[in-house]
Amino acid sequence: MTERATTGGAVPHLVDASRDAVPVVVGRGSSRAPTGGHIESVTHALLHHAAAPVAVVPHDRPSTGGSQ
Repeated sequence: MTERATTGGAVPHLVDASRDAVPVVVGRGSSRAPTGGHIESVTHALLHHAAAPVAVVPHDRPSTGGSQ
């Protein structure tokens, strides 16, 4: 794993980093849109433009303190 601080949009940097990655692993929140699962725009762009395979891992969003 490599950590790097950059400026600018996430997509160009992640696509560039995907050239040296096998695979690229990104998270996806568990909230659901009315039509099904929702993939954020950065994840969507990586699925289409990354040079390496992309693994999308669902994760729970932290509770906002409401009733469950």
